[in-house]
Amino acid sequence: MAKKITGYIKLQVPAGKANPSPPIGPALGQRGLNIMNFCKEFNASTQGLEVGMPIPVVITAFSDRSFTFITKTPPVSFYLKRAAGLPKGSAQSGRGFVGKVTMEKLREIAAVKMPDLNCHDIDSAVAQIVGSAKSMGIEVVE
Repeated sequence: MAKKITGYIKLQVPAGKANPSPPIGPALGQRGLNIMNFCKEFNASTQGLEVGMPIPVVITAFSDRSFTFITKTPPVSFYLKRAAGLPKGSAQSGRGFVGKVTMEKLREIAAVKMPDLNCHDIDSAVAQIVGSAKSMGIEVVE
């Protein structure tokens, strides 16, 4: 018989840097999950990635206080900021550009993000990423 799911917890945790401090500790603690066990498993599963890269994770909590988790690819904004060489996006969206990124870079980002995007082909994925770039104040050049 399958375990009963009590809920899902969605967090964004830096790769290899999970620790029991907020937001992880309080989110897992209120469900009665073993915080240190999650931190060890998460850090082990992300050890091959760049340290500090933000990794979205979906934790499934079960009624017997056990859990499973799924890691996803880093957010598009992380890849766009890296490609444009920016510390952060524009403070005022739609009022000038703070950086530039090429269509070739957008195709690379789309290829990496494809499993987590809600689209069927690479062209629609690129279109979604172009929209994200514009909202961040990053100009798309050919």
